[in-house]
Amino acid sequence: MFIIPLAIILVIFLYLLVTYNKFVTTRTRIKASIQEIGNQLKRQAELIPNLIDSVKGYLKHEKGIFESITEARKAILEAASKNDPQLMVDADAKFRSTLEEFRVILENTPELKAVEAVTKLMDELRDTSDKIMYSRRILIDLSADYNVMVVTVPSNVVAKLFNFKTEKGLSVPEEGQHLQVSDEEMKSPKVKLE
Repeated sequence: MFIIPLAIILVIFLYLLVTYNKFVTTRTRIKASIQEIGNQLKRQAELIPNLIDSVKGYLKHEKGIFESITEARKAILEAASKNDPQLMVDADAKFRSTLEEFRVILENTPELKAVEAVTKLMDELRDTSDKIMYSRRILIDLSADYNVMVVTVPSNVVAKLFNFKTEKGLSVPEEGQHLQVSDEEMKSPKVKLE
């Protein structure tokens, strides 16, 4: 007869222990997920400006190459239209010089890098955004699971016993433009590549 009450007490104790540990573990994971959001935001703040500067450098460098070639080509066409032999010789020399610079650049860098750099920048922007969104999603899910345990029976008994309170999670304004979807936003986007 003494065994049944002892077994009930043991089951209750084990339930309290397991539920308590689940509360503590989930709360710890919530704090870790908040730190991960901060980590990803820091990564974004440090990485993206550096990538943008690199892309700008490539674009500026490559734009200069193509501008020089275009200017030399225009000089040849202008000289040819005027039938001026000296202008033709000067334009040809300018064009050869520009082509020589271009050849040296191509030998040192067989492919122009701006497209690759822009593609990498876009990939990093998407990847960083995805990582931040994923970190936020984890925080939202953990907070929801924790808060459900705080308010549902029988885990709410443990929450009250050990003073576990609901977690805030992510805060967003409960009123404002972001909660409304306009007719324009409801339309499917049209993409034109011209």
